[in-house]
Amino acid sequence: MISLLFLALIQSLTEFLPISSSGHLLLASLSGFSEQGIGVDVALHVGTLLAVILYFWHDILDMLSFKNLRLMLQLIVATLPVIVIGLIIHFCHVPLLRDAIVVGVCSIFFGWLLWRVDSTSSCHRKIDQMEYKDAFLIGLAQVLALIPGTSRSGITMTCARWRGFKREESARFAMLLSIPTIALAGIYMGWQAYQGKIELPAITDLSIAVMAAALFGLGAIAFLMKWLQKASFFIFALYRIVLGIVVIWCFW
Repeated sequence: MISLLFLALIQSLTEFLPISSSGHLLLASLSGFSEQGIGVDVALHVGTLLAVILYFWHDILDMLSFKNLRLMLQLIVATLPVIVIGLIIHFCHVPLLRDAIVVGVCSIFFGWLLWRVDSTSSCHRKIDQMEYKDAFLIGLAQVLALIPGTSRSGITMTCARWRGFKREESARFAMLLSIPTIALAGIYMGWQAYQGKIELPAITDLSIAVMAAALFGLGAIAFLMKWLQKASFFIFALYRIVLGIVVIWCFW
């Protein structure tokens, strides 16, 4: 139970806050903590997906009713790069860097980059002013999240800030962009489960994982959106730099 709740907390916070999951999981491994398999991972993805859908239900309803078809198309454009690169990595068996030092360095570098871009970029644009070029560039930036320690939400928010979008608008687009990304990851892992390649845990464990991830995810999104109305990304950038230093120190 405790392990499931811890996994749900890590998944939710690191999916939506720009702080990266890899470093946290590495540090957790020092205490003997280990992931509980793809079945629980699918449940956690479902939970975080539910969280972002519940929080941004109005935007989603507008897209599904074609009141905001432009935003839907922009999210599709932004998702295409990671799909293409992900397929290339999968079918060509391209190895991903999983070294702890890489995670630590990426956490520090992309944390610094988030602070640098956030503190120097203008902040006047809203999502309804987004061009397809902006969406595609944010999608290209999202590909970097395939490198452990980068943070999907962090790099997409950084790119959005670089393109001149307001902090809360950058976070909003990053959250909406997580919907197809999380859904595709969940579908892929679910397909593996359906094919019998993995053993699913008890339905009770799956239910707990979904509900906990959804609740923690809602809290993380609400906190971030409220924070960015009044403050900058500095605290998250600083946290990432400290995290990266700790990871390097622990695993050097």
